[in-house]
Amino acid sequence: MSEVLALTKELVMRPSVTPDDAGCQELLAGRLARAGFACESLRFGAVDNLWATHGEGGPVLVLLGHTDVVPPGPRETWASDPFVPEVRDGRLYGRGTADMKGSVAAFVVAMERFVAAHPDHRGTVALLLTSDEEGDAIDGVRRVAQVFRERGQRIDWCITGEPSSSSRLGDLVRVGRRGSLSATLLVRGIQGHVAYPEKARNPVHAALPALAELTARSWDEGFESFPPTSLQVSNVQAGTGAGNVIPGEFTVHFNLRYNPHWDASRLESTIESMLARHGLDFDIGWHRSGEPFHTPEGPLRAAAREVLARMTGSEPEESTGGGTSDARFIAPLGAQCIEIGPVNASIHQVDEHVAVADLEALPGIYQALIEHLLTPA
Repeated sequence: MSEVLALTKELVMRPSVTPDDAGCQELLAGRLARAGFACESLRFGAVDNLWATHGEGGPVLVLLGHTDVVPPGPRETWASDPFVPEVRDGRLYGRGTADMKGSVAAFVVAMERFVAAHPDHRGTVALLLTSDEEGDAIDGVRRVAQVFRERGQRIDWCITGEPSSSSRLGDLVRVGRRGSLSATLLVRGIQGHVAYPEKARNPVHAALPALAELTARSWDEGFESFPPTSLQVSNVQAGTGAGNVIPGEFTVHFNLRYNPHWDASRLESTIESMLARHGLDFDIGWHRSGEPFHTPEGPLRAAAREVLARMTGSEPEESTGGGTSDARFIAPLGAQCIEIGPVNASIHQVDEHVAVADLEALPGIYQALIEHLLTPA
């Protein structure tokens, strides 16, 4: 059994459903400490974070990942226990195999091999792990980034191991992500009988023209490789359950995925001004998941293209699609960020899996990237 396959299995056997790390980081810190890394545990609330470094000074290359996983759902829907890793037909099955314990194991193996081969490498290679990526992401990398900002911790480059590949390993590298802004809109009216609308004020009727404007708006035409900004309504709620009662309140939840044309504060003020223009009696609460980031052409993107072309046979697509990742908290520190990881077809699904061949190729890819950036040409 390969080193990375064995370590991935060890991690999968720990049921680390957000925010419980279930001992994953302790296991990894022990290995890295034996390899000469300085390891620091940063625990905030119920969330564990691990910061492991080797070397000193700049440039600083961070490998970023998470040890938490989403709940597996009913065990009986899985072909095998989600926390008992099993290899079938060349695939390793278990919760977290693709998202992202396989990448985390590959990070650790790659870092061990790198420092053994290059004990006096230039700069710093570091691993940052959290157990709060799949959850609220409050006390994880977001909180650690605040600590780094206070310390003046430098980060030049960041490689996140999220499952970014589409159909084969290394066919896509993410060079940016859209921002995510969520809203809870409460529109107030006056409850009443449907037969006497003159004695009531229907908040649904009042809100519909504003919602129509919001959902029909073209926010922008995109930004470089980013798609246009999108607003999607996810939930609406009104009424008492009775068919003859005009509701007194109407609640709407919506989310914007936005490109660097916007920031959260401008979107919030634009939307609040539009709602006020429609004469609504409303309250709105905002949740900022993270601002967009974009890594311009430079050493990190060039390294990714060169390494993936050499090791997979073709240059990757460079994309800014998908959802969000913890890199959104590292990019504002001044870091260039990319994401390279396994195929994402089964993530968060029943019978999540990763191809064993892909898993065993990952340490070599990550080690080559580290060597490209932290050893002399």
